[in-house]
Order: sequence, then C-alpha cells, then structure tokens
Amino acid sequence: MNLQGRSFLKLLDYTEEEIRYLLDLSHKLKQEKKEGMQKPYLKGKNIVLLFEKTSTRTRCAFEVAGYDLGMGVTYLDPASSQMGKKESIEDTAKVLGRMYDGIEYRGFEQEIVENLGKNAGVPVWNGLTNEFHPTQMLADLMTIEENFGYLKGLKLVFCGDARNNVANSLMVACSKMGIDFTALSPKELRPNTNLIEECKQIALKNNCVINFTDNKDEALKNANVIYTDVWVSMGESDDIWKERINLLKPYQVNKEMLDLANPNAIFLHCLPSFHDLNTTIGREIYEKFNLKEMEVTDEVFLSDKSKVFVEAENRMHTIKAILLATLGGNISE
Repeated sequence: MNLQGRSFLKLLDYTEEEIRYLLDLSHKLKQEKKEGMQKPYLKGKNIVLLFEKTSTRTRCAFEVAGYDLGMGVTYLDPASSQMGKKESIEDTAKVLGRMYDGIEYRGFEQEIVENLGKNAGVPVWNGLTNEFHPTQMLADLMTIEENFGYLKGLKLVFCGDARNNVANSLMVACSKMGIDFTALSPKELRPNTNLIEECKQIALKNNCVINFTDNKDEALKNANVIYTDVWVSMGESDDIWKERINLLKPYQVNKEMLDLANPNAIFLHCLPSFHDLNTTIGREIYEKFNLKEMEVTDEVFLSDKSKVFVEAENRMHTIKAILLATLGGNISE
C-alpha cells in the first residue's frame, strides 16, 4: 500500500483498505514503542504544526510522533503565524511547503485545510476542523479493535450533538469499516442530510447501517461502544450553554445507559470531558446551572468500561502511522 505524498484531510478520501493499512501500521508502531524498538524512520525530515485552535492531545501526539520518527517539529500558534491575516492561505501553504516535508493544521473551516492541501505541494494533515476530526477517528477505531479484536459487525452509539465534527467523523468511520452507527440525539442537533446520505451509501456497500433516534432503548440495544463529546464545541459561544444543557441533559451517558447496552460495551470520549468539578468550566456550569456532571457521569468516566485514556494514547500511535505512510518512510528498514 503506497500512500506516499497523500494528504490526510478527511476519512471520506480514504478507502476501507487504506484505513485498514493505517490501523495495522498503528498497531505495529505501538508494539515497537512498548518494546523500546522504535526507529527514526523519517530522520532528516521536518514538519510544521499550524494551530488556530489549542489542544493537549493533538499537539502532543504530533510532536511525540514526529520526534519518535526522527523528525524536526515546529509548532506555530495563532500568534506565531500570519496565515489568513497578513498572508493568504495559498501563499502560506506555498512557503511552508518549500521548507517542510509536511504540514498539520488544526483550526476552523474544512475549506482551509483543503486549500492548504491543494497548494502546499507536500502532505497536509487535518488535526481538527469544524467539520471533521479524522486523526481522532483512527485512534477510536484502533481502541475499539484492541478491545474486541475486530470492527465489522459492531455497533457504536454516539450520544449528544450529532452535528459536531466528532459525530460527523464517526459516522464516516463506521460506514467505511462496517460498524453500525447510531446517533442518539435530539432532532434539533442532527447533521446535514448530504453527509448522512453519502454515509448511508458507503454503509450499504459495507453491510452496516446509519441510524438517528431520540429513543434510548432503541439506540442502545446491542450497543458495543458508547461514545460522547462535550455539549458545546470549541469556538462556539458560551451563551448557548443553557440551550444545550436543556437539549442534551436527557442524553448524558450514565450507568442507566450502560445497563441498556451489551454487557461487553465500552465507553469512549475524545476528551477533554466535563465529568466532575475539577475544571474552570465545570465549576462555572455548576454555579450557573447546578449541574455537577455534563456529557458523562464521573461513575462511567472512571469505570472499567471507560477506555478514554488508552484512546488518548492511541492518538500518538495512529498519527505516527499517518506521518510514516504519507511521508514515505520504509518500515522494513
């Protein structure tokens, strides 16, 4: 499988076989790191990380993956780059593409990362946009596979705002890999019909289904994976908290939900999570709305069924696989 020179902008651009290759490579690289056998497969190459939205996991995963592979890594936050302000996206892409072997972008509209990909002349990787979060998806699929040993035929239920980038990407990932996808969400918070229809067509070929419901019993019956995300996404106004809480409180992942799923069900979350009062936002929400836990209860988050921290670690291994595959490193060396 030759992915050298390819950008990684959204999973819709990749076939099931290509995603399978990246997952297999991720498992191999994780094993190498655990055994202390990692190698600088990309020694001498350099990458740049463009962050218009901050992140703990995405930045650390890209930086450690790059260093493990022997590369130089430059991090640029919004204050360190003129992209989109004094310099166009196209010009920025052309400049950075002459200095670096690859570019990561984490920020706003999908159009920005697509534009970078068209103009850079080197691979561009999507660390998150408003529409998609593809590197998170590989980590999620890897974590699910580590727990069940396979993907096809499983059922994943996303609880919450089904319009956000994580829910969109999960729908794509599941349809590509033969996993039944159900969004348990209010009707007001569902994605555009074009993406739903595209995923349904992909799912049809892979013998799985895409479903939307606000019925907990229907959604969670035979569920193997329960997934949720924060109720207000990064970049959205704080003014919508009251509206979102009213809409999504009935969809909080709690023990009752776990009890409706398969006994072997696991819980996933892309993080960060508001499962307690140990964050500034968590305390503010408690003071305003008397809500101690939001999208998931502390009981579920800290339970044996929760795989969120393995999932977070797997961001590093899957991103390493993406870098290695698209930059043409020879893993047989």
